[in-house]
Amino acid sequence: MAEPILEIRDLRKTFGALKATDGVSLELRPGEIHALIGPNGAGKSTLIHQISGSLRPDSGSIRFLGQDMAGLDMAARARLGLGRSFQISSLAQEFSALRNVMLAVQARQGTSFRFLRPVMSDKSLTEPAMAMLERVGLAGRAHLPAAELSHGERRQLEIAIALALGSKAFLFDEPMAGMGPEGSKALTRFLDGLRHEAPILLVEHDMDAVFALADRISVLVYGRVIATGTVDQIRNDPEVRRAYLGEAA
Repeated sequence: MAEPILEIRDLRKTFGALKATDGVSLELRPGEIHALIGPNGAGKSTLIHQISGSLRPDSGSIRFLGQDMAGLDMAARARLGLGRSFQISSLAQEFSALRNVMLAVQARQGTSFRFLRPVMSDKSLTEPAMAMLERVGLAGRAHLPAAELSHGERRQLEIAIALALGSKAFLFDEPMAGMGPEGSKALTRFLDGLRHEAPILLVEHDMDAVFALADRISVLVYGRVIATGTVDQIRNDPEVRRAYLGEAA
């Protein structure tokens, strides 16, 4: 079996008496989508914050591509190839969709903005940025400010940015949120193909999408992983059914 791309061991984070993550261990393997599900307040977003570097765990370890992530901030983890799409959008709202992606292309190239006009005519930036927008279906919205995009389109733009950064693994926190049925189906198809480029740790409440996409599922309840397995194993796990899935299984 291939070495995991992302390896989390015994991760713990408390806020007063609340155990947000309570000994969480899981792995993300090459080429897979590993879904993380659980009820509201289970600690899923807190776990993603710890993996991405925006929140420091109290104890435990996070290894990415064999490297210990302790002490590395979000920017350093992103430079190593850990891409993230946020539950709450973090885009430069006043910039166009194209320029948001160009910033990511430029960051990957190690250059910086100086003057707007030369940069916007620089094909080494505009062409790869437009290619990423085409991949996520936003080429026709390239020149709109991010603030004018729909909620679902902003999620697509965040994925384009992660792609432009050359991410080697993706952390997606509820990418289907705010999307209608057709948008969710289109994004499900896109993510299904994306796993072959880089594995995905997926936090998602849309169980149709989870069951369609996941190679493995971990169920988080009150900060603890109560089960990890295939879709069929999770569907048929009696503890998971009692704690979360219920009749949805």
